Amino acid sequence: MKSNSKWAGLAAAACILWGISGLFAKGLFNLDPRITPIWVTQMRQVCSGLILLTVAQLTGKHPWQVWKDKKSAVQLLAYAVIGVLPFQYCFFLVVAQANAAIATVIQFIGPFFVLAYLTLTKQEALRPIDVAASLLAFGGVFLLSTHGNIHDLRIAPLTLLFGIMSAVGAAANSLLPQALVTRQSTISVTGWGLLISGLILTTIHPVWPSLPSSPTVYLNLSVVIVMGTIIPTLWQNHALGHISGMTVAFMDAFEPLASMIGSIIVFHFQPKMMDYAASVMIIFAVLALNWTPRSKIKARVEK
Repeated sequence: MKSNSKWAGLAAAACILWGISGLFAKGLFNLDPRITPIWVTQMRQVCSGLILLTVAQLTGKHPWQVWKDKKSAVQLLAYAVIGVLPFQYCFFLVVAQANAAIATVIQFIGPFFVLAYLTLTKQEALRPIDVAASLLAFGGVFLLSTHGNIHDLRIAPLTLLFGIMSAVGAAANSLLPQALVTRQSTISVTGWGLLISGLILTTIHPVWPSLPSSPTVYLNLSVVIVMGTIIPTLWQNHALGHISGMTVAFMDAFEPLASMIGSIIVFHFQPKMMDYAASVMIIFAVLALNWTPRSKIKARVEK
C-alpha cells in the first residue's frame, strides 16, 4: 500500500508540474506572435527527446534496444503518434487560444476515454457509478463551454475540439506505454516518444521563428522543456511501471487545480461561477471513478 501511494504521489507531482508549465507556455505566447503552439511543441519535444536519449546512452540504458524488438517498436510508435503528439500539441493549442486553466480542465476528461477503452475491450466492467460520473464530467465540459446557454459558446468550437483531442491523447498517454516500460527503460521510452512526435510535427509544418533576444523567452522555454516535459513525463512513466493506467489518469486531478490557481495568481484570470462549477463537476466525476476498487468487479466481466 505504501509503495502504491509513493508511485501515485509521483504521478500526482508530474501532473502538478504539467499544470504549472502551462502557465509558462501561456507566457511565451503572450510575448511574441511568432511564438506559436506548433513551434513550442516542436522545440519542447525535440529538445527534451534528445536530452533524455543522450542521458540514457551515457547511463547505459541502451536506448536503441527498443528498435530490436518488433513488438516494442510498434508500441513505441503508437505511443508517440497517438499518445504524446495530441496530448502535447492539442493542449498548447487550447492554451494559446484560451488559457492554461481551461486547457487542463478539458484535458482532465481523459480518464473517461481510458474507461471507454477498458470497457469496450472488456478488461473492466462498467458500473452504474461510471455512467453517472461520465454524465457528470461531460456535463461539466458543456457548462464550461456554454455557461448553460447553448446559443452562447464561451469556448470556440475548434478550441473545444482541440481540448477533447488532447484528452484522448492523455488517455492514450496513460495506456500505451504501460506494457512497454516493463520491458524497456523508462528514460528511453520517454525520450523516443518525445523525439518522434516532435520530428513528425517538424516534418509536417517546420516553424523556426527568429526569436526576440529576450531572456524571458529562453527562461520560459527552458521551464516548459525541463519542468513541463522531461521531469513529469519521466515521473509518469516511472509510475506506470508500478501502478495502473487508470490510477495514473486519476492523479490528473492535481493538474487543473494547479493550473487554475496559477492562472488566477499570474494572469489574473477571473473565472465565473459557472467555470468553478464546471471544474468541480469534472474533478469530482473523475474522483468517482476510483470510488470502488475496480479489482472487486473485474471477475464479473464476461467475455
